[in-house]
Amino acid sequence: MRIPSRYSPIVFGALLSAIMVAIVSAFVLVTTQGFHAGLAQQWAKSCLTTWPVAFPTVTLIAPWVRRVVGRVTA
Repeated sequence: MRIPSRYSPIVFGALLSAIMVAIVSAFVLVTTQGFHAGLAQQWAKSCLTTWPVAFPTVTLIAPWVRRVVGRVTA
């Protein structure tokens, strides 16, 4: 199954935000609380509550970031 290319910005935002939320929430939880028995459940809850904020943010901000990068790079 392939997704039509017109949805590329949405797929990009979904994947990037999901990866970033997973990594950052795991990092924050481990550094603030350490490894413990309920870490996996707490991590999943953290991901599920922050991804709905991260996804539209990344999707809306990405075009602006691409323009800025295009201006500051050779």
